[in-house]
Amino acid sequence: MQLLQLVVLALIGEAVWESLKMVWQEGKLSVDRIGALVIGLLIAFVSGADLLSLINIPVSVPYVGIALTGILISRGANFVHDILKKIEQPQT
Repeated sequence: MQLLQLVVLALIGEAVWESLKMVWQEGKLSVDRIGALVIGLLIAFVSGADLLSLINIPVSVPYVGIALTGILISRGANFVHDILKKIEQPQT
């Protein structure tokens, strides 16, 4: 596994956890957050978007890459843009 792949997996792990934490806020479900998750997942599954396959990370469980990508999509364009900027930064 290359360093870039490891960094991307770490970013995805943090993003997924932060997204899921936002579903439950102040003792109640966040309808907005759930809606964003549903839409992000729908977009990813319908389009077949899979960030893990784009960076050549094999996944042994079908559709996990698409589901994780959907959760990232649910965070919005600014978040995804920030991740892509981090990925594109030269390794030092």
